[in-house]
Amino acid sequence: MASSASSLESSTARIPKGVAPLRAGEGYSFVLRRLHSLSGIVPIGAFLIEHFISNAEATKGAVAYNEQVKFLTGFPFVHWLEWIFIFLPLLYHSLYGIYIWYRGDSNVGEYPWTGNWLYTSQRWTGIIAFIYIGYHVYTMRFSAPELMKDPSIGFWKVQQAFQNPWVVAAYVIGIIAVCWHFSYGVWLFAAKWGITVGEQARRKFGIVCTLLAIALIAIGIATIAGFLRAPLVPGPGAVPSPFESSLLR
Repeated sequence: MASSASSLESSTARIPKGVAPLRAGEGYSFVLRRLHSLSGIVPIGAFLIEHFISNAEATKGAVAYNEQVKFLTGFPFVHWLEWIFIFLPLLYHSLYGIYIWYRGDSNVGEYPWTGNWLYTSQRWTGIIAFIYIGYHVYTMRFSAPELMKDPSIGFWKVQQAFQNPWVVAAYVIGIIAVCWHFSYGVWLFAAKWGITVGEQARRKFGIVCTLLAIALIAIGIATIAGFLRAPLVPGPGAVPSPFESSLLR
């Protein structure tokens, strides 16, 4: 007993006075989780909404879509902007989210009214979204021909990909997963950061987030339909591009 008491006192003595011992949810884990939650809203969530709205230009046809691509790729320091505000936050949010899932940490005890199925769906949609976004970024941003070098091929590049029905199916599944993951993430953000206080407020905000998910999915499906309904446009080098603004004026 004496030896165990002395060892306890020696271990306690190592903690400096005035420094509270770490508890669950505090320290680096707390900061990383808060950054993970915040990054899902800003900048990732903000970019997601902008991306959906920009791509919806496809519903107006190839000219409108390519003009939008030209506008976005024409920003100064665009490569720095996309790495700082898109790619790096996406990597952090995705990889740390996978780490949380690997650890098996659950928020069901903290927010029991959400139900087990909401927790499970958030994790699975996150994995699906991670795979889908990786595929989407690689094929549309980094694979040849590159949009950064020739924005006028934007509509053609997406339309060519959609000639494969499996790609269309993958996009539909990916869009649904991304929209659900983001919308439920908004609900979690409001709960964790004390924006919605009380069960009734969270239930009402849950309806808002559900409507947000439905609206984003509808925009995404309408955008896909815009590419599929439009006549096939010629590829780069086939004929002088009819989508350059200078040729239309």
